[in-house]
Amino acid sequence: MNLKAEFLLCFVLGAVAGSWGFLEHDSWVTVELQHSLVANSDIFSFRGNVTIPSLNSGLANVEQPTLSNSDLDLLKKLALNNEFYRLRATVVYSNGAKSQFITSNKACRLLQAQLNDVLWVSLDPSGFVTGITVAQDTVPAAVECTQEDVDKLVESQFSTDVLIRHAELAPVPDTAGFIQKVEREREARERGEVRDNRGFFAKYWMYIVPVVLLVFISGATNQDGAK
Repeated sequence: MNLKAEFLLCFVLGAVAGSWGFLEHDSWVTVELQHSLVANSDIFSFRGNVTIPSLNSGLANVEQPTLSNSDLDLLKKLALNNEFYRLRATVVYSNGAKSQFITSNKACRLLQAQLNDVLWVSLDPSGFVTGITVAQDTVPAAVECTQEDVDKLVESQFSTDVLIRHAELAPVPDTAGFIQKVEREREARERGEVRDNRGFFAKYWMYIVPVVLLVFISGATNQDGAK
């Protein structure tokens, strides 16, 4: 790559970085949480807000109001019917851009965890949120909830831990270096500068082996004739 091409590439990369500068790891995002408490319904209600002031540090502020009695009854009904609890997360970046994600898990498991869950926020190397998933740390005692499991629920407010997962860049092959090496070897061969350092047998084995085989064959033929 000549100097002009390198300058053009740096200019393009600088322009892209400037236009997407708000995605730096130290920027902030807010996540609005909404959940669906009715099976097979597209109606979502407000659950709470998550503010992440620094994507680099991973600190988050979570504000979630107490569930009303009607919402709590709907959640228990989902658990008894072994339905999924769905969560919709709307990410708002510092420049106003938005993205939306939907995650779900069993409502029964959420009740067994006493409304304690973990919100995983996955980031790409540029700082974009690529996925949000909700899960529980505790292992459920049973696959399906019974009325006894529902009656054990004593909490009416979610307790959420936010964990940020940063993506790691995979190793990139040095394609440019390999091409330059091939070009140098080709130019050296054209100039006759490439030396063959192999041994005598390694160079001429294709001539030696047929001669040896011919000697063995002729020797065996002579012995048969003598007999």
